[in-house]
Amino acid sequence: MAGLTEIRPVARAELPILLRLIRALAAYERRLEQVVATEVDLERALLGQPPVAEAALAWQGAQAVGYALYYPVFSTFRGRAALYLEDIFVVPEARGQGVGYALMRYLAQLARARGYDRLEWSVLDWNAPAIAFYQRLGAVPKETGWVGYMLTGEALEALAHG
Repeated sequence: MAGLTEIRPVARAELPILLRLIRALAAYERRLEQVVATEVDLERALLGQPPVAEAALAWQGAQAVGYALYYPVFSTFRGRAALYLEDIFVVPEARGQGVGYALMRYLAQLARARGYDRLEWSVLDWNAPAIAFYQRLGAVPKETGWVGYMLTGEALEALAHG
């Protein structure tokens, strides 16, 4: 499967491929049961007006071998936007061939072209191969002291209607 990697934004007809790769990432992260997204959800999020996120597929010939899904975030303290990388995934048989690097380079170029001053993401603490890859790129862990929270399901509904 080795070969030149092309990175390009996902097209509507490629949403089934993207969803398959999202499921593969979830399986790798031992969270497949959490995937409830559908092609319709992805179309609305990525191709709606306005889109709330973007995705790019990595191709080797006619084979999709990875993806990145990302969106802008803003820091009030910095007064600048950044690209937040929600997901990056390379299929196991294409790892070690520069696909992840090509995806990260694509994102870095996109961030710079848009005037953003950084890329941000999170990684599971047990994912040693990913952490080593990010460190080779020169990335450093964010030392924020912040604890992430989310509001969902019944709690979200109660607050919205309360």
